[in-house]
Amino acid sequence: MCRCTNRVRGTRPRPHGYEPIGSERRVGRPRQRDPAEADGMAGGAREVLTLQLGHFAGFVGAHWWNQQDAALCAPSEADAPPAELCPDVLYRAGRTPHGRETYTPRLILMDLKGSLSSLKQEGGLYGDAQLDAAIAWQGKLTTHKEELCPKNPYLQDLRSAEGVLSSDGIWRVKSIPNGKGPPPLATATAPKPLIPTESSIRVWSDFLRVHLHPRSICVIQKYNHDGEAGRLEAFGQGESILKEPRYLEELEDRLHFYVEECDFLQGFQILCDLHNGFSGVGAKATELLQDEYSGRGIITWGLLPGPYSLREPQKNIYRLLNTAFGLVHMSAHSSLVCPLSLGRSLGLRPEPPVAFPHLDYDATLPFHCAAVLATTLDTVTVPYRLRSSPVSMAHLADLLNFSGKKVVMAAATIPFPLVPGQSLPDALVQLGGPTAWTPLSACGDPCGMRCFAQSVVLRGVDRACHTSRLAPGMPLPSPLHACSTGEDVLAQYLQQQEPSVRSSAHLLLAPCKVAPPYPHLFSPSLGQPVESIPVLGALCSSSALSRTLGDLARDLSTLDVRRWASFLDAGVEQADVEEALEELGSLAQCYRGGDGLAD
Repeated sequence: MCRCTNRVRGTRPRPHGYEPIGSERRVGRPRQRDPAEADGMAGGAREVLTLQLGHFAGFVGAHWWNQQDAALCAPSEADAPPAELCPDVLYRAGRTPHGRETYTPRLILMDLKGSLSSLKQEGGLYGDAQLDAAIAWQGKLTTHKEELCPKNPYLQDLRSAEGVLSSDGIWRVKSIPNGKGPPPLATATAPKPLIPTESSIRVWSDFLRVHLHPRSICVIQKYNHDGEAGRLEAFGQGESILKEPRYLEELEDRLHFYVEECDFLQGFQILCDLHNGFSGVGAKATELLQDEYSGRGIITWGLLPGPYSLREPQKNIYRLLNTAFGLVHMSAHSSLVCPLSLGRSLGLRPEPPVAFPHLDYDATLPFHCAAVLATTLDTVTVPYRLRSSPVSMAHLADLLNFSGKKVVMAAATIPFPLVPGQSLPDALVQLGGPTAWTPLSACGDPCGMRCFAQSVVLRGVDRACHTSRLAPGMPLPSPLHACSTGEDVLAQYLQQQEPSVRSSAHLLLAPCKVAPPYPHLFSPSLGQPVESIPVLGALCSSSALSRTLGDLARDLSTLDVRRWASFLDAGVEQADVEEALEELGSLAQCYRGGDGLAD
C-alpha cells in the first residue's frame, strides 16, 4: 500500500513513525534543546532547516524535494518496518486556516523577481494572501491585475490528477482507495501522465511537485531574473541585500518561525549559487546563522551550473570572482563547505563536463545538471537524516573538517553498477577504488589524489545481494567475499582502498527515486522505465582540493580587477580581493602533504 493516499503534495497523512507537533501556529516558544540531548533520545527527529539561495539552487532544490516526496509516497507493506530515513528531519507538520493537516518542507527559499513563473509566492495550500488582505480591508478597493504566466502543461496535468481548488479556497482532493484496488483511471485506456520536456522547463517551479509553506519563498524585488538590466551579478551586491533592513528582517522572521517550533534542531543545510551574486547572499546568511545559532551544524553546498564559454568574458570573470569570494567567506562561517559542479575546474580555462558510464545528460541544461547533483545530495546527506543511529551534522563535519580542512569534495557513482544476479562483493571488486567514482566538486582527474577522511553512503542494494553467493568450498575471489554482512563488505572495501583514512560508511536498502519529472538520463541497458536506482556517494577531505583551490587562487592573481570596475562598484574593494587571494592560498595549503591525521 501507499503511505500517501487521499492527499496532494503538501497535504499528506502522517508518515509512519510521525508524532503530531501541533497546528500551524504553536502556542508559546518551545525550548531549543542542545542537539547533543537528542543523540540519546529515541524517536526524536533532529530537525534540519534548508535554505535555497539562487536560481540554480532552485533547480537542484526542486529535484531534491521531488525525490523526498517520491520516497514519502513509496509503496510499502502494511507490516513493513519504519523507513530508514526520517522525513521529519526535513519536513514540518502544520494546519491550514481551514483545519487541513499539511506536511511541507522546512525551507526558506530566496530568488529574484520574475523567477517563479506561475508559482505564487505564498504557495497554493493556504489560500491567496492578497485576497485575504482585500477581504479584511473595509475601505474602497482598486484592483490591478498582472497578466498570469502560463502554467507548465506537466503541472497542469499533475494538479488535475490530484484535485481542484474550490471557490471557498479549500483544495478538494480526488478520492484514491486506501490500498484497495487501483486508483481511479488506472485502466488499460488510462492516459499516460505527462512527462516534462526539456523545452518546457524554463524555471525550477515548472517541475516542482511539492507544495511549499507560505513562509518559504522570499523574492528579492530589487533584482531581475530575466533581461540584461538589474541583474544580481556580483558578490558585493549579494552581501548588500542582507545589509538592508527589509530583507534582513524578512530572513530573520522566517528563521525564527521555523527554528522556534523545532525541538531538536541539529542545524542548517544551505544550497547556494556560487557563480553569481547569491554567493554574497550565502556569505551573509552563514555569518548570520553562526552568530544567532552558535553550536548548530551549518553545511553549505556551493552550486555551479554546467560548462561556461570564453565568448562571455565578463560573465566568466564574475563567475571566478564570485566563486572565490563565496568559498572564502562561507567556509569561514560554515561547519563544512562542499562545491558541487559537473565541471572539472573552477578556473578560467573551460574543460569538458564529467562523464558517467550509464548517464547521458546535456550539461548545458540546468534541468539535467541539477538532477545529477540532487541525486548526489540525496545520498551524501543520508547520515544526518537516518531514523536509527543518525550522525549529526556537527559530528559529520567534525569527521571531515579537522586541521582547517573545512572544504570537502563530493564524488558519486550514478547509478551504482550492480547487475542482476551479482553480489555486492562482486560489484565492488569490479568497480575498483575511489578513483572510479566520478568527482563532482570541480577537482579534475582524481588519479593520484590522497584522501584524509571520508563519509561514504551506498543505497539501493537489496539485502539478498549484500554478501557473496559462492557455494561452500569455492575459492574466495577477494576478502570481501568472506564478509558476513553488507555493512562489513562496505567497511572492508573502504579499508582495502584507503587503509589509513578515517571513514564512516552507511549501507541502505532504500534507493534514490528518479521517477518523472526527473529527466530520462539513463542508458538503455538499464531497461525502461527507470524509477529508482542504487547510488554510491561520498564526501571526502582530499588532496585534490589543494589543486582546485590553488588553481582558483592562481587565476584570481592574474586578474587586473581594476578592469572590472563594475565588480568593485558593487561593494568589493581591491584590498578585499587581495585578502580573498591570501585566504584561498591558506585553504589550499591545508590539503598539501603530511599525515592527514596529524598535520
